[in-house]
Amino acid sequence: MEFIEYPDREMLSLSLADRLASELGQSLRVNDRASLCLPGGTTPVPVLETLSGTDLDWDRVTVFLGDERWVDGNHTRSNSRLLHRHLLKDKAAGAQYIDLYTGDARPEEAQDKLIAALKPHFPITATMLGMGNDMHTASLFPDAAQLKDAMGSEAPLVMPIHAEGAGEPRITLTRPALENSMNIHLLIMGPEKRETLERAVKLDPMQAPIRAFLDNATVHWAE
Repeated sequence: MEFIEYPDREMLSLSLADRLASELGQSLRVNDRASLCLPGGTTPVPVLETLSGTDLDWDRVTVFLGDERWVDGNHTRSNSRLLHRHLLKDKAAGAQYIDLYTGDARPEEAQDKLIAALKPHFPITATMLGMGNDMHTASLFPDAAQLKDAMGSEAPLVMPIHAEGAGEPRITLTRPALENSMNIHLLIMGPEKRETLERAVKLDPMQAPIRAFLDNATVHWAE
């Protein structure tokens, strides 16, 4: 694990956006396409805003979320809504976007079609993760009934997840889907998240799912 501490949140956002753009650009120099996996929530918004104005062959970049609540894109809790507002605009408007919410009644009904849509874009070029105070990442919640399967080495690329801590039913990329990313970044802010990370390092991934990704991750933190 590489840990980078920044003097302030603005510097973190600028530096992380530049790092992601560099990794995507480097991949595009030798490949036809690159892929970018992003977290939901409001913490990544400054990174997304900066990234949206970056010079990149966005039409050759495929963007998708690491997880999504099973709500349509107009819902206030939709992560897709956040991506459209803060990333998929300006120079990044031409990126290909794969929406994890398909409109099916249940996430279980969408699993096969999402696997088919996502598979050509793996391994992921660059993945940015977040972390909850319960040490979940994506929708890999410690209390999820499906966690053991989603964390297993034979897990499919995506799985439906139901957990008390998740609220709505969700769809999530699984451990092997995220773990095999070419570049993994964890974005956390504030002293509480740093303390949570320090606890997670000492725990088993089934107790702290973020632990599964830390060995190969670059952690970006600012107070």
